[in-house]
Amino acid sequence: MKFSQVSSKQVYEKALSLLQERGVRIEDIADIVFFLQKQYVPNLQMEMCMESVHAVLKKREVQNALLTGIQLDMLAEKGQLLSPLQEMLDADEPLYGVDEVLSLAVVNLYGSIGFTNYGYVDKIKYGILEKLNDKKYGVHTCLDDLVGAIAAAASSRIAHRVNQETENTPPTTA
Repeated sequence: MKFSQVSSKQVYEKALSLLQERGVRIEDIADIVFFLQKQYVPNLQMEMCMESVHAVLKKREVQNALLTGIQLDMLAEKGQLLSPLQEMLDADEPLYGVDEVLSLAVVNLYGSIGFTNYGYVDKIKYGILEKLNDKKYGVHTCLDDLVGAIAAAASSRIAHRVNQETENTPPTTA
């Protein structure tokens, strides 16, 4: 059986395009990363956060989760889902949970620290997450969780890299 292979570049560009179309800038996600890591990483720069967000977004699993979640949100906005799924996504029903399952695939890429970061930003709705969670801006049942997950994964990526750099640095003599 032959199937068509979609290039990673094509999927990455579509994921970036959909984020922008849905009102999420890379800077918005990097702002959450900065918020999560600023007290742990001395001299943290926004550029480092942006680079980490892009690295996470280049992972195919993340792209797949984004495309799927955003598509569900878009179909819900147009009222094109079957009932009761339509009503559950419209209301961002707390027991729905599939939005979190998609997001866990993202945070799982960088270990357990990703889970704690994700739970924290999901609970407090920092930055762009507050707007995405507000129903007056559209249906973002999946997207708010996915953006939080991307930020948590990028934050975890930074934490792992900083730890690795610290461990590889010879101790200073006093």
